[in-house]
Amino acid sequence: MSLPILYSFRRCPYAIRARMAIAYANIDYELREVSLKNKPQAMLDISPKGTTPVMQVFSDRGTIVLEESLDIMNWALQQRDPAGWIDLDDSQKAIAQQLIETNDSTFKKSLDQYKYPNRFPDHPQEFYRQQGEVFLQVLESQLRENHNFLICDRQTLADVAIFPFIRQFAYVDIEWFQGCVYTHLQQWLQWHEASYLFVIVMQKSPVWNP
Repeated sequence: MSLPILYSFRRCPYAIRARMAIAYANIDYELREVSLKNKPQAMLDISPKGTTPVMQVFSDRGTIVLEESLDIMNWALQQRDPAGWIDLDDSQKAIAQQLIETNDSTFKKSLDQYKYPNRFPDHPQEFYRQQGEVFLQVLESQLRENHNFLICDRQTLADVAIFPFIRQFAYVDIEWFQGCVYTHLQQWLQWHEASYLFVIVMQKSPVWNP
C-alpha cells in the first residue's frame, strides 16, 4: 500500500499543525513541499482550491483526500493518540472546539490584518493587534487555570491546533510580545517552539518536483 501523501508549505500555520499531528501519531508519509508560486498539478488535480495542507490517503477501500488541516489532524489521531490529545470529557471537548473555532475565524482575521496592515488601511496596525489581544486574553486565562496548557494539565489537540497562529502573531512584533502582560502565553509559546514535534516538522525540505 502506498504511503499517504502530504502536500505542505513549511511556514503555513495550517500545514504546521497538520505535520505536528502526523509526527505525533508516528505515521509514515510522503512529504511534498510545494511552492505557492508554482503549485504542482498533482496537488491541484485532487484539490483545486490550491491551498495547503492537502493529504491523500490510500486504502483497500479507495483513496480519500483531506483538504482541511483539522481533518488531517483528526485522521492522524484516529490512527494513534499515545498521550490522549483527544481523550477529553464532554466539557473539555466543548471548550477545545470553541477555542479552535475562534482561532480559525475571528483571530485569524485579526492576525492577517495585524501582519499585513498595508492591505487593511482603514485602521492602524495597533488597532488590529488590540483586536487580536481579545483572544490572547482568553488563552492567558485558560493557561493560568489549567497549569500552562489550554484545556487540562497536559498538551491536547487544542494546544497544537492554535500554537502556530499565536507564534505567527508573536513574530509580527516579537519585542512587543516578549514585553506584554501575557506571561503564561509567552511560556506556552516557548515550550511549544522548543518541543521535539515542532523542531522535527520545521526541518527544511526541498520543493517537490514530480
